[in-house]
Amino acid sequence: MQRNAIEPILGALVLVAAIAFLVFAYNKAGQRSFSGYPLTARFSSIDGLETGGDVRIGGVKVGQVTGITIDPESYLALVKLTVVPEIKLPVDSVASISTEGLLGGKYVGLEPGVSDNMLKAGAMITHTEASVSLENLIGKFMYSSGGDSKSSGPAAPAPAGANPPAPAAASHP
Repeated sequence: MQRNAIEPILGALVLVAAIAFLVFAYNKAGQRSFSGYPLTARFSSIDGLETGGDVRIGGVKVGQVTGITIDPESYLALVKLTVVPEIKLPVDSVASISTEGLLGGKYVGLEPGVSDNMLKAGAMITHTEASVSLENLIGKFMYSSGGDSKSSGPAAPAPAGANPPAPAAASHP
């Protein structure tokens, strides 16, 4: 009889722990709705950036990526952002695609400009810097450092009749 009373209590505790974990994971993932004003930016490359990604200024999250599409006229990636209303960005601000670390996720980094005019809701950030692909950089490095065929391979034999190298002098104490 005692065993039957403990099982529902343990089951309820496991269920509460699972719900707490799901709430924590949901909040940590940053997939909740983000209130703020919308901005748009065009990039030639956004390798690895995803909807729901962070928008940061100086490493501090100030917004979220709300949409990614392709501009059918320019064939550039069109990234829609939401920035918290407290942050007012000058019109000459720069948006760039950055990486959280060597193999981390991508985010949009904003560098505020110096203009007195501020971007309005729905405005386009005109100054952008595209994503740098780590794979392309490694490929370029490998190609540029291994392309010299003259220095590779065995040394050519000495011509006939050439003097052999002199033996090293031995030093005696």
